Amino acid sequence: MGIHEHRKAALVSVRIGILSVSSTRRLEADESGHWISGRATEKGHTVCFHQVVADDITAIRETALEAIRAHSLQALLVTGGTGITRKDVTIEALSPLFSKKLSAFGTIFSQLSYQEIGAAAILSRAAAGIVDETLVFCMPGSRKACELACESLIFPDLGHGVAHVR
Repeated sequence: MGIHEHRKAALVSVRIGILSVSSTRRLEADESGHWISGRATEKGHTVCFHQVVADDITAIRETALEAIRAHSLQALLVTGGTGITRKDVTIEALSPLFSKKLSAFGTIFSQLSYQEIGAAAILSRAAAGIVDETLVFCMPGSRKACELACESLIFPDLGHGVAHVR
Protein backbone atom coordinates (compact mmCIF):
# COMPACT_ATOMS: atom_id res chain seq x y z
CA MET A 1 0.00 0.00 0.00
CA GLY A 2 1.43 3.39 -1.03
CA ILE A 3 1.49 6.62 0.94
CA HIS A 4 -1.66 7.91 -0.77
CA GLU A 5 -3.67 4.84 0.25
CA HIS A 6 -2.30 5.09 3.81
CA ARG A 7 -3.32 8.74 4.02
CA LYS A 8 -6.84 7.91 2.85
CA ALA A 9 -7.13 5.46 5.78
CA ALA A 10 -5.67 7.94 8.30
CA LEU A 11 -7.61 9.34 11.21
CA VAL A 12 -9.07 12.76 10.51
CA SER A 13 -9.27 13.84 14.16
CA VAL A 14 -6.64 13.00 16.76
CA ARG A 15 -6.87 13.46 20.55
CA ILE A 16 -3.97 15.81 21.32
CA GLY A 17 -2.29 16.99 24.48
CA ILE A 18 0.07 19.96 24.73
CA LEU A 19 2.75 20.10 27.40
CA SER A 20 4.89 23.23 27.57
CA VAL A 21 8.08 22.98 29.60
CA SER A 22 9.15 26.21 31.29
CA SER A 23 10.14 27.35 34.75
CA THR A 24 9.24 30.96 33.92
CA ARG A 25 6.20 30.83 31.63
CA ARG A 26 2.62 30.44 32.85
CA LEU A 27 -0.25 28.90 30.91
CA GLU A 28 -1.85 32.21 29.99
CA ALA A 29 1.47 33.41 28.50
CA ASP A 30 2.20 30.14 26.65
CA GLU A 31 2.24 31.61 23.14
CA SER A 32 3.59 28.45 21.48
CA GLY A 33 1.18 26.13 23.27
CA HIS A 34 -1.80 28.34 22.43
CA TRP A 35 -0.69 28.52 18.79
CA ILE A 36 -0.44 24.70 18.64
CA SER A 37 -3.87 24.38 20.25
CA GLY A 38 -5.49 26.77 17.78
CA ARG A 39 -3.80 25.25 14.76
CA ALA A 40 -4.61 21.69 15.85
CA THR A 41 -8.26 22.68 16.27
CA GLU A 42 -8.28 24.31 12.81
CA LYS A 43 -6.94 21.01 11.43
CA GLY A 44 -9.87 19.12 13.00
CA HIS A 45 -8.05 17.64 15.99
CA THR A 46 -9.32 17.67 19.57
CA VAL A 47 -7.12 19.29 22.20
CA CYS A 48 -7.84 17.45 25.46
CA PHE A 49 -4.99 18.72 27.61
CA HIS A 50 -2.78 21.82 27.82
CA GLN A 51 -0.47 22.48 30.75
CA VAL A 52 2.83 24.14 31.62
CA VAL A 53 5.33 22.16 33.72
CA ALA A 54 8.66 23.19 35.23
CA ASP A 55 12.04 22.16 33.79
CA ASP A 56 12.38 19.08 35.99
CA ILE A 57 12.86 15.50 34.77
CA THR A 58 10.48 13.95 37.28
CA ALA A 59 7.78 16.60 36.82
CA ILE A 60 7.96 16.38 33.01
CA ARG A 61 7.85 12.58 33.00
CA GLU A 62 5.02 12.29 35.55
CA THR A 63 2.90 15.01 33.91
CA ALA A 64 3.33 13.49 30.45
CA LEU A 65 2.40 9.98 31.60
CA GLU A 66 -0.57 11.23 33.62
CA ALA A 67 -1.85 13.27 30.66
CA ILE A 68 -1.44 10.40 28.21
CA ARG A 69 -3.32 7.97 30.45
CA ALA A 70 -5.97 10.26 31.96
CA HIS A 71 -7.00 11.76 28.61
CA SER A 72 -6.40 8.76 26.33
CA LEU A 73 -4.16 10.94 24.19
CA GLN A 74 -3.18 9.77 20.74
CA ALA A 75 -0.48 12.44 20.47
CA LEU A 76 1.37 14.62 22.96
CA LEU A 77 3.14 17.71 21.63
CA VAL A 78 5.81 18.91 24.05
CA THR A 79 7.41 22.34 23.66
CA GLY A 80 10.45 23.74 25.42
CA GLY A 81 13.36 22.38 27.39
CA THR A 82 15.16 21.07 24.30
CA GLY A 83 18.16 23.39 24.23
CA ILE A 84 21.62 22.67 25.58
CA THR A 85 21.60 24.42 28.95
CA ARG A 86 21.66 22.44 32.18
CA LYS A 87 17.95 23.11 32.74
CA ASP A 88 16.92 21.79 29.29
CA VAL A 89 15.88 18.24 30.23
CA THR A 90 12.73 17.49 28.21
CA ILE A 91 14.37 14.92 25.95
CA GLU A 92 16.21 13.33 28.88
CA ALA A 93 12.88 13.07 30.72
CA LEU A 94 10.85 11.54 27.90
CA SER A 95 13.15 9.57 25.61
CA PRO A 96 13.67 6.76 28.18
CA LEU A 97 9.90 6.19 27.97
CA PHE A 98 9.93 5.68 24.19
CA SER A 99 9.14 2.09 23.21
CA LYS A 100 10.14 3.17 19.69
CA LYS A 101 12.00 6.28 18.60
CA LEU A 102 10.99 8.22 15.52
CA SER A 103 14.57 9.24 14.78
CA ALA A 104 13.80 10.97 11.49
CA PHE A 105 11.80 13.66 13.31
CA GLY A 106 14.84 15.17 15.02
CA THR A 107 17.02 14.83 11.95
CA ILE A 108 14.57 16.45 9.56
CA PHE A 109 13.64 19.15 12.07
CA SER A 110 17.34 20.04 12.39
CA GLN A 111 17.64 20.22 8.61
CA LEU A 112 14.62 22.50 8.31
CA SER A 113 15.87 24.66 11.19
CA TYR A 114 19.27 25.00 9.55
CA GLN A 115 17.59 26.25 6.38
CA GLU A 116 15.86 28.97 8.42
CA ILE A 117 18.39 29.99 11.09
CA GLY A 118 21.73 28.62 9.93
CA ALA A 119 24.34 27.17 12.28
CA ALA A 120 22.36 28.15 15.40
CA ALA A 121 20.22 25.08 14.63
CA ILE A 122 22.87 22.89 16.30
CA LEU A 123 22.06 24.51 19.66
CA SER A 124 18.58 23.03 19.81
CA ARG A 125 17.21 19.51 19.82
CA ALA A 126 14.03 17.69 18.82
CA ALA A 127 12.92 14.11 19.39
CA ALA A 128 9.88 11.90 18.92
CA GLY A 129 8.78 8.46 19.92
CA ILE A 130 5.94 6.27 21.12
CA VAL A 131 4.86 6.14 24.76
CA ASP A 132 1.94 3.87 25.68
CA GLU A 133 0.66 3.84 22.06
CA THR A 134 0.81 7.64 22.00
CA LEU A 135 2.96 9.64 19.57
CA VAL A 136 5.12 12.07 21.54
CA PHE A 137 6.90 14.96 19.83
CA CYS A 138 9.46 17.09 21.69
CA MET A 139 10.29 20.39 20.01
CA PRO A 140 11.82 23.72 20.96
CA GLY A 141 9.61 26.20 22.77
CA SER A 142 9.78 29.17 20.42
CA ARG A 143 6.64 29.77 18.43
CA LYS A 144 8.59 29.81 15.16
CA ALA A 145 10.10 26.39 15.96
CA CYS A 146 6.67 25.01 16.89
CA GLU A 147 5.19 26.32 13.66
CA LEU A 148 8.01 24.72 11.68
CA ALA A 149 7.68 21.35 13.43
CA CYS A 150 3.89 21.24 13.37
CA GLU A 151 3.29 22.52 9.85
CA SER A 152 6.15 20.69 8.15
CA LEU A 153 6.37 17.41 10.07
CA ILE A 154 3.65 16.72 12.64
CA PHE A 155 0.27 17.77 11.26
CA PRO A 156 0.67 16.53 7.67
CA ASP A 157 0.76 12.86 8.71
CA LEU A 158 -0.46 12.87 12.33
CA GLY A 159 -3.59 10.81 11.65
CA HIS A 160 -1.56 8.40 9.53
CA GLY A 161 1.00 7.95 12.31
CA VAL A 162 -1.64 7.42 14.99
CA ALA A 163 -3.38 4.82 12.83
CA HIS A 164 -0.11 2.86 12.61
CA VAL A 165 0.58 3.05 16.34
CA ARG A 166 -2.91 1.95 17.35
